Amino acid sequence: MAYTAMPLWVVLASLVAGLLILVLGEPWHRTRVAINLGAAIAKLVLVGIMLWGVARGHEFHFTLALLPGLELKLHADALTMLLATLSAILWLLTTVYAIAYLETSPNRARFFGFFGLCVAATMGVATAGNLFTFFIFYELLTLATWPLVVHRGTRESLRSGTLYLAFTLGGGALMLLGIVGLQVISGTTEFLPGGFLNKDHAPAALLQGLFLLLFIGFGVKAAIVPLHVWLPRAMVAPAPVSALLHAVAVVKAGAFGIVRLVYDVYGLELTAQLGMNMLVAGAAAFTIIYGSVMALRQNDIKRRLAYSTVSQVSYIALGVGIGGPLATIGGLVHLVHQGLMKITLFFCAGNLAETHGIKKVSDMNGIGRTMPWTTLAFTVGALGMIGIPPLAGFVSKWYLGLGGIEAGHYWVVAVLVASTLLNAAYFLPVLKRAWFDPPPDDRPTGVQEASLHLLWPSLFTAALAIGAGILAGMPFSPLEWAILITERVYE
Repeated sequence: MAYTAMPLWVVLASLVAGLLILVLGEPWHRTRVAINLGAAIAKLVLVGIMLWGVARGHEFHFTLALLPGLELKLHADALTMLLATLSAILWLLTTVYAIAYLETSPNRARFFGFFGLCVAATMGVATAGNLFTFFIFYELLTLATWPLVVHRGTRESLRSGTLYLAFTLGGGALMLLGIVGLQVISGTTEFLPGGFLNKDHAPAALLQGLFLLLFIGFGVKAAIVPLHVWLPRAMVAPAPVSALLHAVAVVKAGAFGIVRLVYDVYGLELTAQLGMNMLVAGAAAFTIIYGSVMALRQNDIKRRLAYSTVSQVSYIALGVGIGGPLATIGGLVHLVHQGLMKITLFFCAGNLAETHGIKKVSDMNGIGRTMPWTTLAFTVGALGMIGIPPLAGFVSKWYLGLGGIEAGHYWVVAVLVASTLLNAAYFLPVLKRAWFDPPPDDRPTGVQEASLHLLWPSLFTAALAIGAGILAGMPFSPLEWAILITERVYE
């Protein structure tokens, strides 16, 4: 029973930690650190056990009947483990980083309490066994991240938080309408391989309408244009929050929802018959180009990274929309690869701001001489985003390109080429400034790096981004896991 119910324990690990921290309050600094790190390590161990079990075909599930025909259901399949493993690893690293980053800040108990609830909600999204459970944790994620977005309490952060709530709760309302509609026409919302819907459940127009409601609901958090507006504004949050929002929590929950919608709700065949696959692929392609163009125009480092996220997260939806085994692999593996590269970049942005007060691209001249290790990690993340081989981003783009050709959608290659050139256009000038331009006269000479507790998480995630590319063919690499999921989807 305890082993089978493993998805419940991984959710509770961070949920209980978050609630305990909120109850204990501000003075219990050492206890709070111990709870944070202990829960993060425990979750990593539990997810590791579950990963091993899912690879060997073990079944994990937990069901709680709430009303007749309405269940809170948690389960673990191969797709679950893709997001759950990423979340568990990055939660531990982000916790270490955040403890150092917020060492002298006020309201740390509130921050780390909601931080834990945010991770619990992400685990709930990953392990949800039906749309109803997914919706519960999806909305809990919204409510848990809002206090993090407005953590600084400034007028700007409060305005950004209000915008964030308006978009995400609005998207959640549309999503709920879609879920109710699917429950009425099919009598279930349980995720099933190949989907639980068929064309006999309702007229095509109704099925298309319900798909659209759910796609909008997921698209808000996945930052699909024009639903992305909240994301660049949310950059007023502290760097650890930005890292979590962009790498593993909010935007990934939206992208993960799109994957579930196509694979386990409508199924690939019905999605294509309704023409919804091209809607997803078209929206993703437009978002990829738009996000990259907007990133070019940003001088603020975090806003440039935010628009980069708008662009890069849509690679996942692009792979899902194109369909076919190779594009599916490319889209799914990017869920992990983008997380590793983007969290590295946000950690580095935090190091620059915290150590030397650098928040603008135009202030990065010569920073490579002052902060060589931080700049090195930033370089790895940036080159990975461009898709330079053998880094992780190259693997994603390679499979997406091959998938586009396999499916006969040659325009996908053009989108990827254009996106790569734009990625290079907004990242390479930053690297040139950092490594080759002379530093300003008022900057102290010599190496003045970030503290070790800020630096080593940045270097570790950069190393993971390198390893995910170089060791892509090894067992349990993100690519091998994406191939395993794809084999099960297309079997």
